[in-house]
Parts: sequence; C-alpha cells; structure tokens
Amino acid sequence: MDITKKIRLGDLLVQNRIITEEQLTTALAEQKKTGRQLGRTLINLNFISETELLSFLSQQLKIPFLDILQYPRRPETIKLLPETAARRFRVLLLENNEYDVLLAMADPTDLMGLDELSRILKKNIQPAVVREADLLMAIDQSYRRTDEIDKLAEQLRSDMADDDNIDLNSMLTSAEAADAPVVRLLKSVFEDAVQVRASDIHIEPQEHKLYIRFRIDGVLHQQTEADLKITTALVLRLKLMSGLDISEKRLPQDGRFQVKVRLQSVDVRISTMPTIYGESVVMRLLIQNAEGFSLEKLGMPPELLARFRKLLHRPDGMILVTGPTGSGKTTTLYAALSELNSSANKIITVEDPVEYRLPGINQVQINEKIDLDFARVLRSALRQDPDIVLVGEMRDHETAQIGLRAAMTGHLVLSTLHTNDAVSSPIRLMDMGVPRFMVAMSLLGVIAQRLVRVVCESCAQPSIPEPFEQTWLKLELGDTLDPQGFVRGRGCIHCNGTGYQGRVGVYELLEMNTELTDAANDPDTSVFIKLARKKIAGNTLRSSAVAMAVAKRTTVAEAMRISNQFED
Repeated sequence: MDITKKIRLGDLLVQNRIITEEQLTTALAEQKKTGRQLGRTLINLNFISETELLSFLSQQLKIPFLDILQYPRRPETIKLLPETAARRFRVLLLENNEYDVLLAMADPTDLMGLDELSRILKKNIQPAVVREADLLMAIDQSYRRTDEIDKLAEQLRSDMADDDNIDLNSMLTSAEAADAPVVRLLKSVFEDAVQVRASDIHIEPQEHKLYIRFRIDGVLHQQTEADLKITTALVLRLKLMSGLDISEKRLPQDGRFQVKVRLQSVDVRISTMPTIYGESVVMRLLIQNAEGFSLEKLGMPPELLARFRKLLHRPDGMILVTGPTGSGKTTTLYAALSELNSSANKIITVEDPVEYRLPGINQVQINEKIDLDFARVLRSALRQDPDIVLVGEMRDHETAQIGLRAAMTGHLVLSTLHTNDAVSSPIRLMDMGVPRFMVAMSLLGVIAQRLVRVVCESCAQPSIPEPFEQTWLKLELGDTLDPQGFVRGRGCIHCNGTGYQGRVGVYELLEMNTELTDAANDPDTSVFIKLARKKIAGNTLRSSAVAMAVAKRTTVAEAMRISNQFED
C-alpha cells in the first residue's frame, strides 16, 4: 500500500474482521467527543490492543514495526531533527542516509505530519511504527537539556554583566521572577535531573568556573559548566525557595522545598556550605513514589527475605539496617514499615528528615534548633503507647540506650547505623557506651546493604573478566568460575553512555541467637566477631555482589567496587 494515499483505518480494520461495525461506530462517536485519533480511541475502548493495531498497520503499509527501546540510537543523528518537531509530531529520527531518513512514528498515517517533516529534513521519509508510550520515553531519553541549560546560564551571566550593581534580592523576589533567567535555568536543571534519574544535584563553584553535576546510580556525572558569576544568583534563588537565611553566607544551612517536575512531585533536601570560591549547594531529590514501598521490590534473595520477614513480625526487639550514606537504608526501612502498617499497629517514626510521607503512620521531624532531638522525641514517643518505633539513626549513646531499652520492654524498634557490615554493628553499639547486656538481650538482627549498578539491558554484551578480576572472583567461586559467563554494557543512549541503568541492593543478614548473645556479653569482642563471621560465611555482602555478577545483572568491576567499600 502506498503510504502517501489516505487510508481509512476503521474500514480496513472492519474489512479484516479485527473489529466489528458496531465497535467502529462506537469508536467514531467517542472520537468526536474527545478529538483523539481513531487508533488511540479504539485502544482506549479495549476494542483492540496497541500491539495488534501496530502489527496491522505494519502489514498494511508495508513498513517495519520496531521496538524503539531496543533499537540502537545515535545522538548525533537524533539531533538532526529539532526537539520541538519531534515532540509535536511524536517521531524520532533513527537513521540518516544519503537520500532518505528512517523515522519512528506513533501514527504513520499522519500524512500532514509526514509532509511537514519531509520539508524540515529535506529528504524522503521511510517511516517505522512504534508503541506510543515507548516513543515518548525514547524522546525524553534522547533530548537532554544540556544545550538549553548552557544557553540559560550564558543568558543569566549576560544579564548580570549588563549591570554590575544589580540588586539580586530585588530581582529574585520581584513579580517577574517566575520568568527570570535564573528561574528558567533551575527549572531546566531539575527537569534534566529527573529525566536521567539523578538522585542528587551538586552546584560547585571553583576558581574560574561553576560546575553542575548529577549523581546518577551512585556516580557523579558533570552536566555543565558555567561562568562563576552566576553562582550568587543561583544560591540566592534556592535559599528563597527553601526558606533559608539569604543574608547568611558564612555558615552551612539545611532546608527543603517541593517542586513539580514532569507532573511528578519532587521533595528537595538542600544543603549549603561556604567554600573559598562561594557557597556550594547539594540537593537530594526524592520523587514521591506513587507505587509505594514493598519488600518484594528490594531485590533481596528469597531465602534472606523470608528470614528478614520473620524478624519483622517479632513482637519486640531491635532490628538494625546498616551501610554508608546512599546505600538504600531508608528505602529498606520504609518497605518494612509498609509491611507492618495495619490498623492493629500503632507506628511512630522519629526522623531527620522525614523523607517520604507514609499514610497511617505517625511521623515526627527532628528539629535540633528547638532541642527537639532524637532522644527527647523518642522518650515522648514511648509514652504514646506505640507497637513499633522507627528511629532514623542511632546517632549517640543516649538515643541508642533509649531505643534498646524500648526494645526490651515490648516494642519493636527499627533503626539505622553507620557501620561497614553486619558483624561490626553490635560492637559499634557497645563502643557508643551501651551496656553489653542490653545489646545482647535486645538486638534481633542486623541487615547490611549496598547498592550495585545494574548492567543496561539495551547495550549488554558478553565480557571476559580481566586476569586480576578472575583472581578476585576465584576467592569466592573457586574452581567453579566460568570466565565466559559475565557481561558489561558498552554504553548507549538509554544509559547515557555509562553501561549501567538503575541499581539493586546486595545484602547480608546477621540473626542473633543464644550462642551469639553469650558471645556479645564476653568482654573480648573478638569472640563475638569470630563467631558472627562464621555464622554468615557464604552469605556476605561480597558473596551477594559476586552472585549478581554471575547472574549477569552487574559487572565484575562493579562487584569489586562495592566489595572494596567494606573489605580491609
């Protein structure tokens, strides 16, 4: 069929007995009300699936039906079509040849769009049909806002250079501030950060430049560099947004605010710190999770998950989650609370800060400026007759002692601790000055965790580990090592060239028993350490990381990187 000829999609579907006359009549009536395309209307009415419709169009128009998320894409080719045109016509440029181009389209029957795109690209168009949701995701992945951010940063620098005596405070609080370059720059930075799944934004003034970096999957990536002069305007605007003192530039400040990005509500925790070149800002992005938290989504091995669940349903005692900053401890605790949250349980959390709002749970925000610290809130919380208490962190002797005492008196207490592994956590509590008998009697278990980057599925390829990596693997796998059974990502547009996309947890769980309790009471801590390491042998963080590499979910290099965080 010649795609340049107008096709009557509804009639063709009826002729081929894919839909009935009655369904077409209903769809046409609905189309008049909504103004949507007939194909989308048929899908929304469940008269035909999207895959069936696209396969039919592919056959009728004799054009390919592609999985765009798996199709190799080249940024330099995609950028030949302006973003405005790509979004307006819902297309993506995949191939650019001498006489024609390959365009991924959600609706290949859009003849007006094809004509306009042909004029823009000045070449013949070979269309391919793709799923609309996948296409929109691919467009978001492909068109980063780097150029836009660079232009806005330059515009802001230019505006500030025009008048050396500009009153920033007045500019940033004026009615026109919403359209100011600084506001549009920050808006673009937030949109780009959310688009690439960044967890943190770092704004760092250096001697000659201002650097903006994103932390993606635990690793920092430079987004852009700009003129140092715009630092003050950016920091002032962020302070205004978070209610911080804009006149105080000599002391660190912490705050928070909320922004709406791409129809998502994003909580932003901001920290400012004075440096020799200006104030450095770090913002943690917390996207409110509409799907909620679930233990199943954590990625724990089934056997470990069953043991963890058993501990969570004990009526009293303390469970600790340990690991460095950014290792996913809060997510694990919130997933545990979601498991325990019911009308039969009263749950109180004491946090600094409260990162996510959990319905049905009483959450308390620490405020040390008014002496509302962990110990004070925890003492008051215990008078509220809770069944379960979550303490954001065991920061000091007093908090740890109150928490353990609560665990001894009929409460289930969940908390975090900063230690390298599960074995060292009970020793750390004792080092904080908590009596040994309290640790031995109250502690139910410790789960230690890290986050490893997952190999990008779109560009994963077989990879033989380097000789030094094989030597390291043999420590865990011995003679069972198969050098052929590993993968790595070569880097593609899906993963921003990193070879990784997303992260998953690796865990070890130390459960306290009578033997370990007796060892914890021994003044010689080496007795407990030796026995605990023997108990979790073969189920350590390192063995969990190696298992991820063997399962082709991560690389050997990533497993080694994570393991080196907690190995001597």
